[in-house]
Amino acid sequence: MAARKKAHARNVHHEAPAHTGGARRGRPTWQGHLRLSLVSCPVALYGATTRTSDISFHLLNPETNNRIRMIPTDPDTGPVERKDLVKGYEIAKNHYVIVTNEELQSVRLETTRTIDIERFVDADAIDRLYWNDPYFLLPDGKTGTEAYVVIRDALAETGRVAIGRVVMHTRERMVALEPRDKGIVAYTLRAENEVLSAKNAFADIPAGHAGREMLQIAEKIIEQKKGAFDPSLFEDRYEKALRELIRRKEKGQKPVEAEPVEDTNVIDLMEALKRSLRHKTRAANTNTRPRKRAHR
Repeated sequence: MAARKKAHARNVHHEAPAHTGGARRGRPTWQGHLRLSLVSCPVALYGATTRTSDISFHLLNPETNNRIRMIPTDPDTGPVERKDLVKGYEIAKNHYVIVTNEELQSVRLETTRTIDIERFVDADAIDRLYWNDPYFLLPDGKTGTEAYVVIRDALAETGRVAIGRVVMHTRERMVALEPRDKGIVAYTLRAENEVLSAKNAFADIPAGHAGREMLQIAEKIIEQKKGAFDPSLFEDRYEKALRELIRRKEKGQKPVEAEPVEDTNVIDLMEALKRSLRHKTRAANTNTRPRKRAHR
């Protein structure tokens, strides 16, 4: 607990967050209040991740190169205006309960406008399968910042994660709140019925353990490859190849074909492990060998 408390404290600056919206882009995903017992403050949720760099394709008519429009169509009467459509829940085959927007608005919970903190837990107590999307939780306006800072610093000092509820995108979800830098990060959590049983998923894997010698070699390989997590080292090579494909097509050049993937079927596991260990050892020695300085 002490170590966790110190780790949280290092990430928190004991000062009020800035109120200017210059650092925030786009509209908030949700706006309401954060409440801890009788203490509350106006807040807003902003997405903490972006997919703006993802490559996306449109469907075109190859004869005209026109972009295809997806038009809602009734199989009996033909095209339907999207504004005239209504929502329906299928209770049996081709039998629906129609629900209007006004009726949906009438189903309002307190968590539609409030993140009410219900309890505090250790972060390690939440199975990783339940963690979902991250959001930045920021003060919304100049009022209530002091209450926001109190909640943020209390989380940092106790080393706990706050659990609350919020309604987003017509769903009530649990959220986990943890301090980070000068603010609070909120993670939506999956519900129990959304997470499948790992025990059932792995049921067909034979019982038993690896041989001790092979396990020791595998552990040595792991030791050679251990290091700090650095997301900047990860590069989406598939997206890079797609961009190169698009660039070459744009310039009228012939696409470059990828090298065939080697067959990775292991015949002799022990020999493969030993070869892997020797390969990593040679690579490590090469990387640590002092380089000769070039003469100027």
